[in-house]
Amino acid sequence: MREILGRRRRLLSRRNAGRPEMLSAALTFATQWQWPVLPGVAPDPQGRARCGCPDPECTVPGAHPFDPGLLAATTDERMARWWWTNRPTAPIILATGGKAPCAVSLPAPAAAWALAALDLKEMRLGPVIASPTRWALLVKPYSLEQLGELLYAKDFVPGSLRFHGEGGYVALPPSETGQGGIRWERAPLPGSAAPWVPDVEAVVDAVVEALTRTGVSAPEL
Repeated sequence: MREILGRRRRLLSRRNAGRPEMLSAALTFATQWQWPVLPGVAPDPQGRARCGCPDPECTVPGAHPFDPGLLAATTDERMARWWWTNRPTAPIILATGGKAPCAVSLPAPAAAWALAALDLKEMRLGPVIASPTRWALLVKPYSLEQLGELLYAKDFVPGSLRFHGEGGYVALPPSETGQGGIRWERAPLPGSAAPWVPDVEAVVDAVVEALTRTGVSAPEL
């Protein structure tokens, strides 16, 4: 019996040593920055372009919550440690809104243009998350009413622009998803405090202009 238990411990140890940086990142987000996180569903091992969830047409493979659901997101150190000790390669999902940052995301080519435009204006930006297809600019929490008023003032809002507010989520670095790796395009400054993020109003104008100029307005992108 001791031999069997010892073998099992060795197997678990090897399995959980796969990506120690995931556990470290999850603990930083949850405990230092007080961002509520939870593990995402893994990509299908039979094909990374497919998702491990029951939806055969999932459009964000490996980059969304499933089990547990989004409401389980937490800043509790013990829970985060338990999740990523037992699921060391699980993507890290941020539950946006509430006291956590929200995000504005857009297709990668237009996002690169938008960031360049904001840099020319010497506008201060917070962290920017990049996947192979979309980038997400983190912003301060906003309400649906605030967002509605902001968008109502626009003559046109491209369909490819997405808002991740209360009840939404984004995958955080260094997650690996079915669409590829998640990385920081603009990394948070080193330190123990939560990163500074701008107001949503400060970035929407440049983002809408970027999408309009580049012609990226299809909602499926």
